[in-house]
Amino acid sequence: QVQLVESGGGLVQAGGSLRLSCAASGRTFRTYTMGWFRQAPGKEREFVAAINWSASRMYYADSVKGRFTISRDNAKNTVYLQMNSLKSEDTAVYYCAADRNSNYYPPRSKDEYDYWGQGTQVTVSS
Repeated sequence: QVQLVESGGGLVQAGGSLRLSCAASGRTFRTYTMGWFRQAPGKEREFVAAINWSASRMYYADSVKGRFTISRDNAKNTVYLQMNSLKSEDTAVYYCAADRNSNYYPPRSKDEYDYWGQGTQVTVSS
């Protein structure tokens, strides 16, 4: 079992930046594919970014490409989401997720992920 704990959310003005962190328990973190998803009120949970176990392949949703960067530190069992040039439409609860499979190509479907964090709120004011 893997536990994921997100942090770093908050209130920021449009154009600002935030860095989300997701700390994972367990010794097998380094083999997991990791992803970030978000869910705005009244909307489905959507893919934001994903990174494979070796950080050699990353994917981004078109809506965040060029503004968000996903990274990981396997020594610290942590995955990050650097969010720059934030927009009001980025407002959502952000979730960290782990896929037990060591996929070279990280999946973008939430159904592929096995473990989820509790989420952290990001609010962007315009």
